[in-house]
Amino acid sequence: MDIRHIQYFTAVAEEKSFTKAALRLGIQQPPLSMQIKKLEEELGSLLFLRTSNGVHLTQAGQHFLKMVRPIEQQLKNAVRQVKEVANGEIGQLRLGFTGTSILHPLIPQAIKTYKKQYPHVELALTEENSLLLMEKVQQDELDIAIIRPAYALPTSLKVQMLLEEELVAVLPQNYPYDQQLLDLKDFKNESFIISPYGVSAGLYDATLRACELHGFQPKIGAKVPQIVSILSFVAANLGIALVPSSTEQLKIDGVQYKSLKNSQAKIGLALVYKEDYHAQTAINFASIIHSLRHQSM
Repeated sequence: MDIRHIQYFTAVAEEKSFTKAALRLGIQQPPLSMQIKKLEEELGSLLFLRTSNGVHLTQAGQHFLKMVRPIEQQLKNAVRQVKEVANGEIGQLRLGFTGTSILHPLIPQAIKTYKKQYPHVELALTEENSLLLMEKVQQDELDIAIIRPAYALPTSLKVQMLLEEELVAVLPQNYPYDQQLLDLKDFKNESFIISPYGVSAGLYDATLRACELHGFQPKIGAKVPQIVSILSFVAANLGIALVPSSTEQLKIDGVQYKSLKNSQAKIGLALVYKEDYHAQTAINFASIIHSLRHQSM
């Protein structure tokens, strides 16, 4: 039995006319009558009584209609849900993000907008460092992630840059430096508190590059994993640090933020996903975040 037979049968039963059913289905009447006849032969029973007043269901036809209507509805639901999944309107989005990325207003705004536009998508959020996020994307544990990209990235991953943030310097509150803009080369003899490369490769690379732009290799002091730990170590007079400018919203006692004279010292924020992976939910999220980014420019 063909699925079309059920659709044809239901149309004739509801329209009580082969002519009207054919118009509804967008086919000619003779092929429709032939398909109904084949269905009756397969079932071994008449389904319709053809009279001068139209078409009426036999008792067998009435019972068959009762049995196939739930099947037809299930088929309609299946078709609708497949389209919704294909459009990313239902399903799941496994989104990863770094701790520093969520500090930038673009990221929570994008998540909020996505939830509003796709309320039936389950949003599974994972916070990790950039290297672990990339590993999870490669292993299909995440659909897409927001990272601080390092200079060396796996070739199997596709990276879409969102923006570049200026780096700012974090000094102890009592540090004797009263200039509004900080010249980083004045701090070449200071210890730099930094996250290990294996924890925050993007910030590690950005810090080294910023120092190189100012003509020196930084003296690496304490290595701590989290941005709050970095700020706390600075407050304890254990050194200075470079962090993304969005970090300034973290008000930690004992530290002060200083903008750099050289605005080329920056750190990126990017989306990363597998080159050959095309989850529509991830595509929709990427579209939203790029749209919001362009609106803010």
